Amino acid sequence: MRVVVAGSSGFVGRRLCPALAEAGHDVVAMTRRPDDYAGAGEPVHGDVHDAGSLNAALTGADAAYYLVHSLGEPDFERRDARAARNFARAAADAGLSRIVYLGGLGDDADDLSPHLRSRRQVEGLLGEAGVPVTVLRAGIVIGHGGISWEITRQLVEHLPAMVTPRWVSTRTQPIALADVVRYLVALLDVPPGRVFEAGGPDVLAYGDMLKRVAGIEGRFRVIVPVPLLSPKLSSLWLSLVTDVDARTGRSLVDSMTNEVVVRDHSLREVVPFEPMGFDAAVVAALRERAGA
Repeated sequence: MRVVVAGSSGFVGRRLCPALAEAGHDVVAMTRRPDDYAGAGEPVHGDVHDAGSLNAALTGADAAYYLVHSLGEPDFERRDARAARNFARAAADAGLSRIVYLGGLGDDADDLSPHLRSRRQVEGLLGEAGVPVTVLRAGIVIGHGGISWEITRQLVEHLPAMVTPRWVSTRTQPIALADVVRYLVALLDVPPGRVFEAGGPDVLAYGDMLKRVAGIEGRFRVIVPVPLLSPKLSSLWLSLVTDVDARTGRSLVDSMTNEVVVRDHSLREVVPFEPMGFDAAVVAALRERAGA
């Protein structure tokens, strides 16, 4: 297929483009700065926040991946909703057969954080103009450059002891970046319109993740949860000890109060392979960082 990747220079997109090309697809890397793009595929100008720029980028395409979000912006929910509507209309005008979207895990019956609630909203808005949408929901993606992974790594490497918020006891189901990419490529050949949930084989509390990373790096870390540490203080704390800004940290901290684990395992039947374990995913991320 001729496939447009919106978010081609991002954390997932810059790994997805070469994987799609290797699978034999004609890749169009949509970016706001095509002259600076050095990855796989044909770079074309396109900005999801500028509706007028999308028609030319999507013309002639069969399918598109949507990997865009505005997490670091103060009004990210409104911006992401508007961008999704722009993309949905342009995809319909271009006659695309499907959109594949990388969303977030989380139980709809739970009180979802603004970040996860926005991801759910985007799922619906992308299909609003009639193009079928395939959704891959994932939790923390373990890979070099991922924000959630970088928070984990930097906390472990910067602090010998941590007074942590209560979200360290929340369960999550992390997944390796390589496995997310593998699923995304495979879903291009699956009939569109379904929602799938992806996770690795390990279900861990955030505190356990920190301890496991510390063990892999040969460090000993003391973790002391403090139940009364507020989300605002938690995000400020993260901004002090990591390079993640306070606004992005706050959005992620809010989401860390929601349990994000796989409840629907149908993806394993549609795309059958054994995902990488947490420790192996961490080792792969650390190796990539060392070689960067």
